[in-house]
Amino acid sequence: MTRIRLDRLADPRTAATRRAWMLSLARVLAACGLGSRIDAASAQSPAADDPESSAVWQGLRGTLFGQRPIAAASADTLRLDAPARAVDAAVVPIAIRSRLPQTEREYVRRLLLVIDSNPSPVGLIAQLTPEAGRAELETRVRVDAYSHVRAIAEMNDGRLFMAVRYVKASGGCSAAATSDPQAARARLGQMRLQADAAPAAGVPLGVQLQISHPNHSGMAMDQLTRQYTPAHFVRQVDVTLAERPVLSAQVDFSLSENPFLHFFVLPQSGADLVVRVVDTEDRRSDSRLRLDVAAR
Repeated sequence: MTRIRLDRLADPRTAATRRAWMLSLARVLAACGLGSRIDAASAQSPAADDPESSAVWQGLRGTLFGQRPIAAASADTLRLDAPARAVDAAVVPIAIRSRLPQTEREYVRRLLLVIDSNPSPVGLIAQLTPEAGRAELETRVRVDAYSHVRAIAEMNDGRLFMAVRYVKASGGCSAAATSDPQAARARLGQMRLQADAAPAAGVPLGVQLQISHPNHSGMAMDQLTRQYTPAHFVRQVDVTLAERPVLSAQVDFSLSENPFLHFFVLPQSGADLVVRVVDTEDRRSDSRLRLDVAAR
């Protein structure tokens, strides 16, 4: 799979205008074999009622899935919840909700979140196992321009389902951080891990993860120095239960400041749920939560 990495783009601190940034993105897309199918107008102004009109998506689709068919999601398979118009483009709530099975025999092995108009369109790729119990994710993202937002579920037998919403938002990736820089550095990597309810045997348990991290995109200007803050963001989140994998997510600056994830796990009595996080400076942190299943 081809990844569109921010560190392959021109540094926005030296780009004279936003157009220079977008031209730099176009060069990266061309290097990935996508440039011949993308023009600036279609990338910035996709037709809201036609998800397949996005040239960015057409390029990514082939790179990610080749010629494999992708079924339109129904209420019985996959749903994407996102606002039609975002209140804050830097903090757009997203929920991927699934009725697809998550058993040893049949399960969702990957969930992908694609934001067509973002500088790095593939915002999240999550590998899942049956240990999750339910293939659902919630997060908060940045949206840089009016865009189709896509959730794609890949089953363990290779079937693909896609749900799409059109979100009206702009400027999310270049929005300035809201936290004090010194305070953010002091808290860097700290995590809050909390279960939604008391664990029960055989019942998927929702878990909330909050990571203290500025998740700098490299596109936001410091209003005091008038310099662009270098990119620095969480790139990997791994979740295990009793040392068995539950979730492994590749993420980038499309996730909002202080990244949030809500996911599910099948609890085991006395087992530790462990979350490990790595950022682009290779800073590592971890957190754990003991899950004690109540006796019935």
